[in-house]
Amino acid sequence: MARHSDTIAALATPAGTSALAVLRISGPDTHRLAGEMLGSAPPPRSATHGDYRDVGGAVVDDVVATLYLGPNSYTGEDSLEISCHGNPLVARKILADLLARGCRPAGPGEFTQRAFLNGRMDLSQAEAVMDVISARSDRALEAARQVLRGALGRHMAALVDGVVGALSTVEAYIDFPDEDLPPEDRARLARLVDGILKGAEQLLATERTGALLREGITTVILGEPNAGKSSLLNRIVGSERAIVSPEPGTTRDFIEERASVGPHGLRLVDTAGLNPGASGLEKLGVSKTLERAGIADLFILVLDATRPTPPLPAEVVARINSSNTLVALNKADLLPAGGVPMAKPPAGLSAMEVSALSGAGFDALLAELERLAGGIQTTVGEERIAINVRHAHYLSEARACLAAAAEKIGTAGPAELVASDLRGALDAFGEISGKVDNERMLDQLFASFCIGK
Repeated sequence: MARHSDTIAALATPAGTSALAVLRISGPDTHRLAGEMLGSAPPPRSATHGDYRDVGGAVVDDVVATLYLGPNSYTGEDSLEISCHGNPLVARKILADLLARGCRPAGPGEFTQRAFLNGRMDLSQAEAVMDVISARSDRALEAARQVLRGALGRHMAALVDGVVGALSTVEAYIDFPDEDLPPEDRARLARLVDGILKGAEQLLATERTGALLREGITTVILGEPNAGKSSLLNRIVGSERAIVSPEPGTTRDFIEERASVGPHGLRLVDTAGLNPGASGLEKLGVSKTLERAGIADLFILVLDATRPTPPLPAEVVARINSSNTLVALNKADLLPAGGVPMAKPPAGLSAMEVSALSGAGFDALLAELERLAGGIQTTVGEERIAINVRHAHYLSEARACLAAAAEKIGTAGPAELVASDLRGALDAFGEISGKVDNERMLDQLFASFCIGK
């Protein structure tokens, strides 16, 4: 019996007044309900204008309805999308009428869950739906879109095929115990397992990229008090997010704001000035600065071009390098014509002159920041695949099983134990694509989706 045999309905657009609102229906009663509500069921995959009538026959609104017949629909079932006027009262009346006709309110992510259960997408694609909806940068959207189109699924299918091939070879010798695995077959098997292991590790290496894309690249703005850190934050964000004052030590705690630089999403963190002589509340602010520096992905080190470079804390010096740090010599507009900045970048780092006040040098600063952000992200060949924490967990399990199998193959270990390790890798790979049916895991995963999706 099907796990989802009833008909569900939900509002698919956000609550609130808008030009249009969309409601979705999916399930076995969809075709019949479409005929009852609209007078006759619209032709499949054709937007049809008509009156929506409630169970009492009264016109609720004039709508545009599109009917999709399974299996050629998003969910793989008969489904209907109703576009009505965006008055919340109208949308609520239509939804209430659908429920009165016997529909059940859809749970979070239930439409996409049905798409997965009906074979319209694998589990990695289903997860990518939410990533597409919540993407905050061009690069995050690109990665989510590639996974939604099956990029991760294709890589996983290749790894699964490799494990199945290796497992079939090993199990052939288990079935015929009198036959020893010849050295040449053992060497071929070792190469095959090694290739699968490298493929898994290549995907696993994108975990950090996935976190950066979903959460934003944590970019900490450092510098001495009154170097212009807050002014620079405001310039990047494009609004007066941080209080700016000529008085040193204005920022006592860190301020976090999101911004886009090119295709990248950043989490900019404006911090308290690095004042070695700080005391009291300012000292607590410096402590917070060092704490944020410890978890940063990128740094913008802001130096006052009109002053000598101050000493930097050892914790900062240990973290910054040419691949993760941009040095901005701020207040360049205060230098005399042709004057040389007094501040010098730390050893091994280059610097650029800017003015957070006038915007001079700002385009070059953003271009360099974009370059640094791109350098800390990993791709898989030409594809930008970004795995999530769940994928990483099972890839790690598979990697451990494959490494164990490779070791046994190299030391002529028992074929039964090699097969056990390979089956462990196969099970772990199956969890990523959803080939292993774990109802509790699926319910938890789709619960993070929005209603109507």
